[in-house]
Amino acid sequence: MNTEAEGLSVENVHVWRGDRHVLKGVSLTLRARQLLHVAGPNGTGKTTLLRVVCGLLRPEQGQVLWQGKPISSTRLEYQAALAYASHEPALKADLTALENLRFSVGLKRRVGTPELRATMQRTGVAECADLPARVLSAGQRRRVAMARVLAMDASLWLLDEPFTNLDAAGTELMSALLKSQVERGGSALVVAHHELQLDVDMRRLDLRA
Repeated sequence: MNTEAEGLSVENVHVWRGDRHVLKGVSLTLRARQLLHVAGPNGTGKTTLLRVVCGLLRPEQGQVLWQGKPISSTRLEYQAALAYASHEPALKADLTALENLRFSVGLKRRVGTPELRATMQRTGVAECADLPARVLSAGQRRRVAMARVLAMDASLWLLDEPFTNLDAAGTELMSALLKSQVERGGSALVVAHHELQLDVDMRRLDLRA
C-alpha cells in the first residue's frame, strides 16, 4: 500500500452543469491514515466532486493532485492506487457475485478465487458467491460491492453513499471496514448522509448550494 505523505489534494475545483455552477472553488486534502466525510444537502455536488476526484469528470477550473502530481499526468499510477464505489453497486445482473468480483478486480490486479471468497466472507455474503447478482437483495449487492473495494487492496477509497440499503449490522460492518482501512495506513473519501462516528483521524467537508 502506498502511504506517501502527499496524498490527495483538490485545488479550487469549479464544475458547471449547463448554467448551474455545481462546485464553486472546492479544495480539500486527504493524507494517509485519514478519512474525509463529504456531506451536504442533495444537489450540492457531492457525487460530482467524487467523480472529479476519481478522474471520471474533468473540472472546468482547478485540479486534482495525487502524491503532488496532477492525476492527468499520472493516470495509471493513480488508478492503481484507488478503489471507487459509486452510489449504485454496478454489478452485472447475469453474472454471479463471484464472477462480478473476478472481472472487476481482475482489471486492477491478479487475484485468485479463494481470496475473493474470503473477502466475501469478510463482508458477510459468502453464501451469495455463486448466485446471479440479479437475485440479490439491495443490501447484499451493497456488501458485494464493498467486497470488490476490499479485494482491490487500494490505498485510497472513494465511496459514494456506502451505507445505503444496509441494515444495522451492515452499517456496523461498513464502519469497521472504514476504520480498518485508515488504521492500516490507507485513506478514504466518503460521501454519506449517514453520520459517521469512527475513532480515527476524521474530518468533514460540508458542501452548500
